[in-house]
Amino acid sequence: MKTRVLGKSGLEVSALGLGCMGLSFAYGEAMNRQDAIKLLRDAYAAGITFFDTAEAYGPYDNEILLGEAFEGIRDKVVIATKFGFKEGKPPLGVDSRPENIRAVAEASLKRLRTDYIDLFYQHRVDPAVPMEDVAGTIQQLIKEGKVRHWGMSEAGVGAIRKAHAVQPVAALQSEYSLWWREPEAEIFPVLEELGIGFVPFSPLGRGFLTGAINENTHFDANDFRNTLPRFAEENRKANLAFVELLKSIAAAKKATAAQIALAWLLAQKPWIVPIPGTTKLSRLNENIGAVNLELTPADLEAIENAAASINIQGARYPEAMQKMTQR
Repeated sequence: MKTRVLGKSGLEVSALGLGCMGLSFAYGEAMNRQDAIKLLRDAYAAGITFFDTAEAYGPYDNEILLGEAFEGIRDKVVIATKFGFKEGKPPLGVDSRPENIRAVAEASLKRLRTDYIDLFYQHRVDPAVPMEDVAGTIQQLIKEGKVRHWGMSEAGVGAIRKAHAVQPVAALQSEYSLWWREPEAEIFPVLEELGIGFVPFSPLGRGFLTGAINENTHFDANDFRNTLPRFAEENRKANLAFVELLKSIAAAKKATAAQIALAWLLAQKPWIVPIPGTTKLSRLNENIGAVNLELTPADLEAIENAAASINIQGARYPEAMQKMTQR
């Protein structure tokens, strides 16, 4: 497994991480506990050292899984977790008050069975709390040794600059993939300027870019993709043109659509570390194969030109959720 450093933070991680949310949250029924722990350990054995979780995933269950899976090899992995929602429940709204940040840090340390958090993200910016107060609280946690690096998620340029001025931000985590490229315009130049790494979540378009989903796919009743406009049946049908593009490129490379999508991300910047999630070992190994897949400048240009001709249908989030992610 190749490694990358997140910006100028010095935080070295595997070139591909594992987004752990789907093990216990958002995509239908949670995995069997022992199966989830085995998948986490298999990921580590395959070379992945960067694992992404949050108190909100469950809530709490996801951190508990990681705590058990990595007990005994804690110093071999990099664990990222998050604070920023009331009681760890996104529907209740954001909460980045200093006292809540501290309370979440202490609770996460216990669930993760560790005495430090490698990367502690603010899950969403809290407009009611000055960013200077948030960054100052993290700075104190770093001085106390409870947190080693901090990051932000779905933050805008102004918030990033304010935060970084108080305590250097190691990484920004936001959605980014071949079918959601919004961060390129304003966010990437700031990250490059300040030396901040980028961790794309949903790098495979919540599974759509793998080619495993079409207009006839039926999601579990608990799968939150049922609420996303982009995953409405008619939009899925229209968006299959994008998957066919990836498949055609993949065939020429003797790869899969998912591998092309991940290799494209890795080729964008040396400080980008995608965190695809999965519950299947076969998909995990498939994703890892993208790390050694080289896309030439000609390949990248062909992808760019073809992608520009396809108009993706459907909003990323429903209106209520969109408001929470507005920068």
